[in-house]
Amino acid sequence: MKNKNFKKDIGRLSHRRRAKDAAARELLRAIRESGTDVTGVKIRDRVDLGRRGRSSLSPHRDEITASGVYSSSRSGYGFVSCEGGDVFIPMGKEGGAVDGDAVTVVYHEYTSRLGETKTEGRVTKILEYGRSVVVGEVEEIYHRHGRRTYREAVLIVDGGKVHPNPKIVGGESAFVGDKVLAKLIRGGELCCTVIQNFGPADTKEANYEAILAECEIECEFTDEQLLEAERVASAPVSAEGRVDLSGEVIFTIDGEGAKDLDDAVSLRRLSSGGYRLGVHIADVSSYVTEKTPLDRCVMGRGTSVYFTDKVVPMLPTALSNGACSLNAGEDKYTISAHIDLDKDGKIIKTKLEPAVIRSRVRGVYSEVNRIFDGTAEGEIIKKYKAVLPTLEKMRELYELLLSKHKARGAIDFEECEAEIILDQKGHPCDIIPRTRGVAERMIEQFMLTANEGVATLLYERGIPCVYRIHEPPPEEKMSDFVEYVHNLGFDTSFIKKGEISSSSLSALLSEAEKRGILEPISYSMLRAMSKAKYSEIKSRHFGLGIENYCHFTSPIRRLSDLATHRIIRRVLFEGKEASRYSSYAKRAAAAATEGELRATVAERKIEDLYKVIYMSDFVGESFSGVVSSVSSFGLFVRLPNTCEGLVPISEMPGEFFFDEKNVSLVSRSLVYRLGQRVEVELLECDIQRGKLRFGLV
Repeated sequence: MKNKNFKKDIGRLSHRRRAKDAAARELLRAIRESGTDVTGVKIRDRVDLGRRGRSSLSPHRDEITASGVYSSSRSGYGFVSCEGGDVFIPMGKEGGAVDGDAVTVVYHEYTSRLGETKTEGRVTKILEYGRSVVVGEVEEIYHRHGRRTYREAVLIVDGGKVHPNPKIVGGESAFVGDKVLAKLIRGGELCCTVIQNFGPADTKEANYEAILAECEIECEFTDEQLLEAERVASAPVSAEGRVDLSGEVIFTIDGEGAKDLDDAVSLRRLSSGGYRLGVHIADVSSYVTEKTPLDRCVMGRGTSVYFTDKVVPMLPTALSNGACSLNAGEDKYTISAHIDLDKDGKIIKTKLEPAVIRSRVRGVYSEVNRIFDGTAEGEIIKKYKAVLPTLEKMRELYELLLSKHKARGAIDFEECEAEIILDQKGHPCDIIPRTRGVAERMIEQFMLTANEGVATLLYERGIPCVYRIHEPPPEEKMSDFVEYVHNLGFDTSFIKKGEISSSSLSALLSEAEKRGILEPISYSMLRAMSKAKYSEIKSRHFGLGIENYCHFTSPIRRLSDLATHRIIRRVLFEGKEASRYSSYAKRAAAAATEGELRATVAERKIEDLYKVIYMSDFVGESFSGVVSSVSSFGLFVRLPNTCEGLVPISEMPGEFFFDEKNVSLVSRSLVYRLGQRVEVELLECDIQRGKLRFGLV
């Protein structure tokens, strides 16, 4: 009898287990259909029962202690990036940590239903606060206590990655719906004080100013910096101690609206059949010297920042648009690089010298492109008459350098940049893809050659330099990318694990171009790459396939280039001891990297803001676009004008599931794949988040 009852109990348990599994599957299906990203959703496993009840600060016998940086999600759960990988932190187990905090985590490993090893833990200690200031919108919430109702102002932080919403306890006055900059108060209940009120959160002006504040972009110079810039810029130009190149055929080629012209070029053929390329760069180091207000300004900013409607320069305009800009017909100081190349385009020798030049022509890309394609007419031909023979030789060298660039497997990412056109009131009235012609690509190749030549010269002579380095991609990310393109039908047999080369990735991009999906593949590859950065230690530039590389050609707008110029001036031209500048190169590399990151984020956010403002006039209208990305929560669709938005899975007709192997969303009768043309309707423009939401037509 006892045996019989035991069998009945086992049967009941099995039935309950199957019912729980079915319920879990049904719940996940319902969540997926709602359009919610289920990546971080986890239904508790049978093998993990009772784990979530653990909340002690000390680890259990089967748990591991580690430290890392906590990253939060919009949904409330998070991850801690540890040395051994990411640890999942369920909602409520973050221990008061906020996105970006350095923390100690206690976690355990378990096996999921699919046999995968998973981690789950809890934050036990905050080692260092990450974010001190945040940007968000003021909102009012209500608490009920017995019969009484209390009102409380809280901050909804942009990005939704700060939980719980900080309580506003003071500072500048702000109203519900305002966009504000606030300082977090930690150590108990999460609170904040308002530092700056930008105004109503649904306006362009408030969001614009909030982005600048959040990214720490300094738009104004101090009186001290402005006075020093005017003083040094007013000094007359003298050829004393410099090579006088004012009689040479040297000229600039830039965009039509550019005002900080920091590079000029020259070229002549050598008797050996090779070329002598001259790249003449504004000598900013003769104006910005050590331990001055301008020097501290440059170290703090790191780079100029280019927005849709304005430029935030690294240096005051008295220098950036004045004394240092290589304007046509004016004598200007340069550090000139003379690079000798053989008839195959290989660098033989690089020579650097301080010089004075006088640009013959203020070249414009669009005009030079018309000369190259044969559509230039009288006025343009007249303007460039003195440099036409040189331009012909330059195009010849460009084609040689381009073939060499491709032969070494340099990766050219297809990034379709947007040109946002503003009306007289500063409102975006059109967005078109920015095109690059032969002239733009030619100058790019000349600058790459100069950067390589200068870096090689400094390295061979043991002189410190701020190198531009690009490390090979992380193996795990690249493995995921290779699997991704393999599932799209690409041949990846020539790519061996742990032996990724730039030439193999370049070959993949060429194949993607033939199949008409270059842009999404290029974007996915870029996400799998390491970030390029500056360093005082030489390392191969993976993406370009170059052993020695630095930034030398833009000292008006980049700290890295100005630092390298200063070292060249002090060591090569003035004979000072090279070792004295090692620590300076290290400090400059760190500051340049940090400044570049700030500028990149700010530029992207401002561009997204203008795109959403432009598209807000077209809500309810239909567009033809291309599927640029496919995920478990929907499709990203890119329009011909470069604007991109999400089609949530909840807006799609029928029930879809994500086919990870074939990177597609599939229903009984429909399949949506990368690169597929679709018709969409614009449903929503979220100005605060810079996001567009589409629906399929």
